[in-house]
Amino acid sequence: MSGDRRESPPVTGGGNGVVEPEKKPAPVIVPSQRLRLHANKDHMPESYEDLQLDFCPSIFSSLEKYLPPNMLHDSREEKVKFMRDILLKYLPHGERTRAQKHREYRQKIISHYKPLKRELYTMHPVAFFVPSFMKAINDNTEDSLRSIISEPSPGVLTFEMLQPRFCELLVAEVENFEAWVNDTKFRIMRPNTMNKYGAVLDDFGLETMLDKLMDGFIRPISKFFFPDVGGATLDSHHGFVVEYGKDWDVDLGFHVDDSEVTLNVCLGKQFSGGELFFRGTRCDKHVNTGSQAEVC
Repeated sequence: MSGDRRESPPVTGGGNGVVEPEKKPAPVIVPSQRLRLHANKDHMPESYEDLQLDFCPSIFSSLEKYLPPNMLHDSREEKVKFMRDILLKYLPHGERTRAQKHREYRQKIISHYKPLKRELYTMHPVAFFVPSFMKAINDNTEDSLRSIISEPSPGVLTFEMLQPRFCELLVAEVENFEAWVNDTKFRIMRPNTMNKYGAVLDDFGLETMLDKLMDGFIRPISKFFFPDVGGATLDSHHGFVVEYGKDWDVDLGFHVDDSEVTLNVCLGKQFSGGELFFRGTRCDKHVNTGSQAEVC
């Protein structure tokens, strides 16, 4: 016989005299982390430009403002993992595969193409923008922006923005890239299905500069003038140049841009034409239908 005295679990009596084992406390359920409904405008997000990511780095910077308050001071790696899991949840596998192939395509170009005008690849506001535009952006008020903007039609804004020198550099860089494409016989993806000539600026290294252009100089305008389509929260871009000429595309037919906000810049050396026509805003049901005469 053992001399050990084992402790029996305590029991309690039920109201009907039946002895019941002691009830264990219910497990504590920790609620899952959720994104904020509204962005934390006072939070300065980190940069993710130096990381190899599944998505555009600017998306992570934008999404960081919606992180739960207790995550804002976590390490960058922890924040990336949390945000990446959310993004992957809503991105189909086929789309992830397509994005991965495009990253590989872009990296192949960047590793072989030698830029002509390297100063284009880093944002230099004073060198890129005219003084009146810089002042309006720095003042950061709707009145300051309206002082340099004309609105010939609702939602269509015109203003002086870029220094002539910047435009010359950009044209020269695009011409150099096109020459490289022809010399190497590299098959590139054109900007869209409507143009046979042109280049996607992001594909040969200008993505980071254009991200800064969008964040620091387009979004300050769109937040005032296009708030109903998310003008204050633009987080991605598709930057490209299309080319027109006698032996190239001669025009671009009616279409609706797949964007919340579009910035059009007319570039060139000596040419005629270049007019841009707007036909108003369209509902989702009639995005691609032809225009009709207004009936009074």
